[in-house]
Amino acid sequence: MNNDGCDCLYFPRELAVTPENFLRQRTTDLAGTEVDAIAYCSISSGFAQYTHNTKTGAILEHSPSDYGIAPDKRNIARDLIDQGQDALQLVAAFCRTNRLECFWSIRMNDTHDVAHRKEKPYFLFPKLKMEHPDWLVSDEVKRTPYGRWSSMNYALEEVRNMAFENIREVCRNYDVTGIEMDYFRHLCYFPSVANGGKASDEERAKITELMRRVRKMSEAEGLRRGRPFLISVRAPDSAEFCHDMGLDVERWMREGLIDILIPSGYFRLHDWAQSIAWGKRHGVQVYPCLTDTRVPHESRFRRMSIESYRARAANAWAAGATGLQLFNQFNPRSAVWRELGDPETLRFLDKLYFVTTADDVGTRWLKNGEEYRTRPLLSPRRPMTLKIGQTNRTHLFVSDDPASGHKAVAKLHLQMPDMDDPRDLRVNLNGRALAGGKLTDGWLDFLVTERIRQGRNDISLSLNPAQPPDEKEWSMTFDGAAAPKQPWFPDQGSERIVEKQEDDAFFIADRGAVSGDYRYYRYAWGADPGQECVIEARVKAVAGASHLIFSNGRSAERLRFEKDQIRFYHNRRLRWPMDTTDDFHTYRIEMKGDDIRVFVDGKLRIDGTGEFKPRSGYRNEVAFGASNSTELGEAWWQSVKVRAARGTRLLRDVVVSVDYPERN
Repeated sequence: MNNDGCDCLYFPRELAVTPENFLRQRTTDLAGTEVDAIAYCSISSGFAQYTHNTKTGAILEHSPSDYGIAPDKRNIARDLIDQGQDALQLVAAFCRTNRLECFWSIRMNDTHDVAHRKEKPYFLFPKLKMEHPDWLVSDEVKRTPYGRWSSMNYALEEVRNMAFENIREVCRNYDVTGIEMDYFRHLCYFPSVANGGKASDEERAKITELMRRVRKMSEAEGLRRGRPFLISVRAPDSAEFCHDMGLDVERWMREGLIDILIPSGYFRLHDWAQSIAWGKRHGVQVYPCLTDTRVPHESRFRRMSIESYRARAANAWAAGATGLQLFNQFNPRSAVWRELGDPETLRFLDKLYFVTTADDVGTRWLKNGEEYRTRPLLSPRRPMTLKIGQTNRTHLFVSDDPASGHKAVAKLHLQMPDMDDPRDLRVNLNGRALAGGKLTDGWLDFLVTERIRQGRNDISLSLNPAQPPDEKEWSMTFDGAAAPKQPWFPDQGSERIVEKQEDDAFFIADRGAVSGDYRYYRYAWGADPGQECVIEARVKAVAGASHLIFSNGRSAERLRFEKDQIRFYHNRRLRWPMDTTDDFHTYRIEMKGDDIRVFVDGKLRIDGTGEFKPRSGYRNEVAFGASNSTELGEAWWQSVKVRAARGTRLLRDVVVSVDYPERN
């Protein structure tokens, strides 16, 4: 279990601060489960800021409620220290008592503090960064296209020395099994990479030298105490991706600098077998990371369900994992701690297998980061576009053996919300055509108990050219006569978001200017940049700024509605002066390749021929709503209509369910 330390930072305000009450939040109930180790992160968000009793770093003493966050919670770091103990010490003692291993997890560049602004400080932004803004990769004004501006710059010796001193202090003062160096949180270490380049040999060598120092120190401290310190590393699952980020994980393993590799996190680039072989080639134990999935827009099947976690764990065990790490799972009473640690326990339990579980992308952190991907990427917000005359392929792994004699029932489920007739689609599973599919509520289901196989299963799909799908003027429409519903999905927003429906329009207002104050309704439309794609919206602006946000998978923009003009958000030269508040107007956006045009009430007002250039960082989707975190905005939305391309259909998800009816 990786514990991010929020049991100390967000402790219930009404509870007495005692070791028992602290441990009861996330730890006590793990005794007697299949958990063998706890990696405890004493926050470290913002860099060198901790909830354990540190002298080399800073103690995080203020509470989130001091900044208007979680008023029913408080930070008890100082309370515990004043009692002669701290969070890390208590978890380590619990582990010793219950024969568990305990690692101290240090997030090498955690940037939850990216919400910080000089005029609106964020509670995790450390004093260190205020005193040394030149130690960061950028600043809150310039930002960077990749990673986050508040990341520490590891090209600087002062930064690396501070990380080293923090680690050495824990090795000297705490009885832990080892140190978990979490490079995945977050993936930004050099300005060169944050600005779109690749790390240099010199930059890579600097972090490698830090790893050598940590290894040499931990060996010396291990000899001093008579028991070694293990070193584990959380990192992306691609040697090449890590190399270009500046993390020479391949070399670290070759030189014997680490004992355990924990691959993956927000995204996975390779199948587990490749990651496990990578570590074992160097004698390093591999613990695949099963992180929270963060996939929005799910409907029938859920990636955070216990059935999904069973499937993920079973596949990792089948691929040869030494063990598993669960990340961002904190309920100590959850079944995940009692079922996932033993392949035999999992063997005949119901499971859900997805093509893609965590669907974030490497291009958030490294330019062209998705070029390293060898496994498929498919989810409701990252759908596959099926075109007439084209065959699409994907695959997934199933660890269950339907021929085991335990009467398993296996089904293949395809989410195709814009399909009207199952005959419109040809589906092959492992080279054999499937028939008898049933279409219900946008899902096409096939019984595949006799066709599914243990291990990799290959799926091919093509639209049936003998029955070309009916073409509609619009592939998806929002009508303001009612609130948006699936497949439109909202952002979380905040209590400062106001929505209401009146007559034939829907009102969205962002009336706050702090982090999280915005609301957009999003639709993954699977646009094809090679075909004309169209968005048409009837909007009446009220105040501030509202937007239509869109990407066709290659290029992206935002049409911004201000009181006296419309304009593009990125290409600010493209604008049209008008009163957007006097009445509803129809705005039509047409895009194809490098060209984009905006019509207002049927008249061309913005001609962006040749101006729709590639832009990373956007999902292939359409979104409409109000403002962003730092601005205000209000508008009435009467309708939003989209057409991604003609002659296409979207495949939004692929799931295999394996059930054992007689064992339930």
